[in-house]
Amino acid sequence: MNFERLYTLQKLLDDRIVKEHKLEDVSLFENKLLALKVEVGELANETRCFKYWSKKAPSPKETILEEYVDGIHFILSLGLELGVTNFVDLPEKVAESEVQAFHEVYRAIDRLQKPEAYHELMKSYLTLGQTIGLQYEEINEAYLKKNKVNHNRQDQGY
Repeated sequence: MNFERLYTLQKLLDDRIVKEHKLEDVSLFENKLLALKVEVGELANETRCFKYWSKKAPSPKETILEEYVDGIHFILSLGLELGVTNFVDLPEKVAESEVQAFHEVYRAIDRLQKPEAYHELMKSYLTLGQTIGLQYEEINEAYLKKNKVNHNRQDQGY
């Protein structure tokens, strides 16, 4: 994954949203934390990994990937708020279960206040991605695609 490029693209999107919505004097950190929690919940819903009572299959991989990169957008944005502009510590493991991976992401979100905690959040989210079967290259490509969608939404007054 080309994180330097992803942070650059995220900064352009964030700056555009702040300017167009006149939010220059508003702290958005807590809003982004909540938005990330919501996105992680939407991702869990699509994987259905916690729904032990249901026989319904997970959503198609494309849907799961799109939900996953929504979370990447907010994680990158939170990193920028903390002064982080690159990430190089790609995890090469999977969690013992998808449910455990989701719990670790939520715990990492709750600890997020400093750059050190940010790196743990990014690592836990990337581990989640691997655990649910996503590859770094497809995450990177899906982020680029969704970033364009997000700019188009701003063009349309979303």
